[in-house]
Amino acid sequence: MTSTTTTRAIPVLDDDPFSEEILRDPLPFQERLREAGSVVLLEKYDVYAMGRYDTVHTALVDWQSLQSSAGVGLSNFRYEKPWRPPSLLLEADPPHHNAPRATLEKILSPRAIRRMAPAWERDAHILLDEVLRGPLEFDAVPALAEVYPLRVFPDAVGLREEGRDALLPYGNHAFNAFGPANFLVAEGAPHTQELSAAVAQMCARDQLDESGFGADIWAASDRGDISIDQAPLIVRSLLTAGVDTTVHAIGAMIYALATNPAQWEALKADPSLVRTAFDETIRLESPVQTFFRTAKSDVEIDGHLIPEGKKILMFLSSANRDHRRWDTPDAFDLTRDPSGHVASAWEFTSA
Repeated sequence: MTSTTTTRAIPVLDDDPFSEEILRDPLPFQERLREAGSVVLLEKYDVYAMGRYDTVHTALVDWQSLQSSAGVGLSNFRYEKPWRPPSLLLEADPPHHNAPRATLEKILSPRAIRRMAPAWERDAHILLDEVLRGPLEFDAVPALAEVYPLRVFPDAVGLREEGRDALLPYGNHAFNAFGPANFLVAEGAPHTQELSAAVAQMCARDQLDESGFGADIWAASDRGDISIDQAPLIVRSLLTAGVDTTVHAIGAMIYALATNPAQWEALKADPSLVRTAFDETIRLESPVQTFFRTAKSDVEIDGHLIPEGKKILMFLSSANRDHRRWDTPDAFDLTRDPSGHVASAWEFTSA
């Protein structure tokens, strides 16, 4: 991306992607967005939007031109006060971002995750046995997708049992608040202070078991890798990003396999496809649908000039269904290589 002047016109759409109608069925809007152009002005919010894979991917990796520290939602932290302290992982740029990210990457190393795997598998079998002893028909989202992460993830972080019921509504409001003050934000607003205080308390050193990831984050502050003030915010970021997105991913995978019996049979015949199945799931049903950045200066994207300080809205879910990048993008297909999807905003935060 460059900061040269251009006269190329930017297409304009009057759609509201945060309306109830589009949130319930976003695919027609996403197709209109992709076909309108590589960069589109959403007139209602005066933000620049991208729905094509190539443009979204390019913007995600260009943290030098497009900053996260002004907020990864519609609210612009240059001018507006955030409703809670910004995330040190998603809403920060180098050099402030570097130490928190390096600390968390070390704590959540592949070796550390592998150590947790046997316990997580055991908990999964216990939960399945409990569910299968009940009615033959059940809703898999509350029975499995919500229950399982709220069992294993808080344990891994080292949270106490009491208060865990605040994690899902807090995460739900945090993600809704990335958008405008619509009906979803209004639903969560009355409980914002209560939930925020509850989650903040969970992140305190004396509230965490010394064997969990949370205690490891605090230990990093003792070593001077991060500051004492940063430690609880990193724990909070881990809780916010980890639970909500995992619930959506598990629910989406159950749905994808249930509605594609041939793919379910293929997975049963070859369990080594499980990683492909997971990546294909989050490509098709991105747990994080949108991600904002802010232009640090006048920046040119695919021949279009975006002025300094303007918000750029990247539709990750649209990019993951772009026919320019994927064959039969709306199909759940375990024979494809889904790597390269942009479903995880964490991977594209600045290194």
